[in-house]
Amino acid sequence: MLSEKLVERLNHQVNLEYYSANLYLQMSSWCELNSLPGCAQFLRQHADEEIQHMHHLFKYINETGNMAVIGEIKAPPTEYKSVVDVFQQTYEHECYITKEINNLVRLTLEEPDYSTHNFLQWYVAEQHEEEHLFNSIVKKIELITEGSGKRLFMMDKEIKRMATEQQKLVKKRS
Repeated sequence: MLSEKLVERLNHQVNLEYYSANLYLQMSSWCELNSLPGCAQFLRQHADEEIQHMHHLFKYINETGNMAVIGEIKAPPTEYKSVVDVFQQTYEHECYITKEINNLVRLTLEEPDYSTHNFLQWYVAEQHEEEHLFNSIVKKIELITEGSGKRLFMMDKEIKRMATEQQKLVKKRS
């Protein structure tokens, strides 16, 4: 049985995941408007992923005999300075979500509620992946937009292509 405080915090997380989906969808619209269809598609896919995260939490709360509650979701910002700004804000938002997940995990240990603690471990791992992903995107965009960064980016892509080709040859020989 979940404590009232834990149900409240899980419902808060449901709403944060829902907000994340709206945020990424809005960012996708900005990218589309600014002739960045690849970034728009990427962010739409992430919006869908956030909805899945929300559904997963929603189902868990209901499975515990409690009611998942959708609260008021604030509208995300619509204006961004640049694509770097979009992805920097995404990275910062993911860091915030990580903090919130960690607070939830801490609460499960204080309660103690090991079942919910176990359930949340997937979110802990997911947040590590999300932070790494968006931080690497920000760094790549910054690299490309700096003076010699374009050449470094292209060189890195070529070396990666070569490594992939080499890996295929090794597998063929095996």
